[in-house]
Amino acid sequence: MSYKVVHYINQFFANIGGEEMAHVAPELREGFVGPGMALNNAWKGEAEIVNTIVCGDSYFAEHEKEAKEQILGWVKEIKPDFFIAGPAFNAGRYGYACANICIAVQELGIPVLTGMYTENPGADYKEKVMIVATRDSAAGMRQAAPTMAKLAMKLMKGEKIGASVEEGYMNMGIRVNMFEKERGAKRAVDMLIKKLNDQPFVTEYPMPSFDRVAPNPAIKDLSKATIALCTSGGIVPHGNPDHIESSSASHYGEYDISGWDALTSEGWETAHGGYDPIYANANPNRVLPVDVMREFEREGVIGKLHNKFYATVGNGTAVASAKKFAAEYAQKLVAAGVDAVIMTST
Repeated sequence: MSYKVVHYINQFFANIGGEEMAHVAPELREGFVGPGMALNNAWKGEAEIVNTIVCGDSYFAEHEKEAKEQILGWVKEIKPDFFIAGPAFNAGRYGYACANICIAVQELGIPVLTGMYTENPGADYKEKVMIVATRDSAAGMRQAAPTMAKLAMKLMKGEKIGASVEEGYMNMGIRVNMFEKERGAKRAVDMLIKKLNDQPFVTEYPMPSFDRVAPNPAIKDLSKATIALCTSGGIVPHGNPDHIESSSASHYGEYDISGWDALTSEGWETAHGGYDPIYANANPNRVLPVDVMREFEREGVIGKLHNKFYATVGNGTAVASAKKFAAEYAQKLVAAGVDAVIMTST
């Protein structure tokens, strides 16, 4: 017997297009598409993708109710043994769609599985649906597909699922009793010795690490203050001369806005790959509000707008990289006598 599987993917992995085609409505295709081949090959005939559902990321985000109704209607007709979505890696809207459609299908009594990077917004649903942890980009497909396929087969067969660290899925917040071969005291000492000798070790109880940034005192007189703009929304000069990546940015740009009363579509655009660029490209002030800041400057609401802004892309960019960027240009802003910064997103 071969298990019937339905696979959900977005417009990019269906080879329809990138962000410019993220508006496409759901469509049903026969057989596997794109990453479905790797899943099919890993199952070696024990399971087969009979249909692939494709949906644009923007369409799902903007028409979630309609998209779910259409997709669930197809699933009910096909009556698959299993539903798998993604992997979405670090694509935020894709991850959100994968997690939410899996939750909806799961409520039909059909087992489901998806995969994505641990910092993907869709990973917030890990306590509701099983999610395999992947790398932050499609370069991790070679590792993700076999892990997802193996775990999916166990779920299809109704086999006992091991711990998250063994099977590769994200911790779902479920704790069960288990017996270790060695007592806790010895494991703790072994871990300490490895740590003291700079050897790799894995803690049994990782603790989350959160930055706590104390806010600076409020500016007493804005009419005398120099305000700078910075953005993670990817606003760059037309043509992206610094080649800032659309995802997982490795650097930032410094741009002069002297003489610009407002940003124009001819002079500026967004390099960001995580949202629909149409509205930002048509009016870049929607992301970096130079026009409004110039009004404030003329009206005396602020002293002046700093003549330079700093931009990068927040889409998939590592926290460590973002902190490094900010530490660098913060020093430049301090040296330039800037009193405050407005940081905009997408």
